Amino acid sequence: MNAVFPAGEHRIFLIFSRLQREGPRMWHPIRHYKTIHHHKVLVRRNCFRCGLYWQGLTHDLSKLSPVEFLAGAKYWQGTCSPNNAQRKAEGYSAAWLHHKGRNKHHLEYWIDYSPDGDHAMAGMRMPEKYVAEMVCDRIAASKNYKGDKYTDASAWEYYDRSKDHYILHPETRRQLETCLTILKDQGEDACFHYIRTVLLGKKK
Repeated sequence: MNAVFPAGEHRIFLIFSRLQREGPRMWHPIRHYKTIHHHKVLVRRNCFRCGLYWQGLTHDLSKLSPVEFLAGAKYWQGTCSPNNAQRKAEGYSAAWLHHKGRNKHHLEYWIDYSPDGDHAMAGMRMPEKYVAEMVCDRIAASKNYKGDKYTDASAWEYYDRSKDHYILHPETRRQLETCLTILKDQGEDACFHYIRTVLLGKKK
């Protein structure tokens, strides 16, 4: 919850009119806010099905911080992350660098120097509750951006396109792939049941 507006989400609206007039690029603060809100609703619903109530309520709060929200409003497209557009336009995404360092459900949060002492970068093992939130996040993001083209295979397909360059701990990779495979082959009910009872070890 670092670096979010202290008065809550309503503070975002105070800058909407300025953003709409600033610079030659058309800003989309309202559309971006709606995208964030819809994504958070979907993730919250998924997390609740896994028994992760606090994570469902607090997911992605840093997206309301100035460095993330302003970039999202400026580069909003509606079909993919505005971080990609910021990266292309500016050479890097300050929004993403801020976001990944504050949200433990992102695998990039857990990249560190290998404990083996060879100074190589490696993925640290993620606690299971954040692996579960990562799955919930990937499902929600796929629904947000794919719309009516979404299927239970969408989250796996997105992962499969990028998995070779992900820096992941082997056990975290196994857990993520297991969840996404169950989702793809058996659907959401089976996936969330597996996460809740096996990955997280909850009895109910």
